[in-house]
Amino acid sequence: MLVVGLTGGMGVGKSTVGGLLSDLGAEVIDVDALGRKILEPGGLAVSAVVERFGPTVAESDGSINRAALAKIVFGNAEQLTALEEISHPAINEMLDQTVDSLGISDAIVVYDMAVLVESRLGYDTKHPYEVVVVVEAPMADRLERLQQQRGIEPKDALARIESQASDEERRAVAQFLIANGGDLDALSDATAELWDQLKQLLVSKNS
Repeated sequence: MLVVGLTGGMGVGKSTVGGLLSDLGAEVIDVDALGRKILEPGGLAVSAVVERFGPTVAESDGSINRAALAKIVFGNAEQLTALEEISHPAINEMLDQTVDSLGISDAIVVYDMAVLVESRLGYDTKHPYEVVVVVEAPMADRLERLQQQRGIEPKDALARIESQASDEERRAVAQFLIANGGDLDALSDATAELWDQLKQLLVSKNS
């Protein structure tokens, strides 16, 4: 098995690349989705979050009110760190469970995750990522994409992008870079080339 960390800033098309890799045969795990799942009824982080942040973040169905929680941690580094100390180990535990459930020894598993550089997500696990793929796109394309697809105004989008790791920080940990200038055919070709390289790495690892 080869475990790949797929990351990139907001609006670069990271999840599009993840979808293309899935079509090619990769087992893609949406790490952001796991982050939501741990706060759902019965989720791994629910009780710890309520204990740390109080009953105002708890819903009657046993889930966490993510909007209420966001108000507490947004702009507060200490509170955000406290949340991450609860949520990240829970997400990593779910990653282990998900990978173990695949039961495929020769799979290429891709962790689709926004905060690879900024955290230990996907790394402090039984199955840490071994290779990092970074998706990049021109800033103008990213801002336009975020406005059209998510309704985020350019000023707000830029502020969110600047709060994330920089392109330089991501490149520093990347083994592969995918440039997404907006042409889906070109992106598909680049992803297919990446897939071939990942398969070669898997063969080398298993030989």
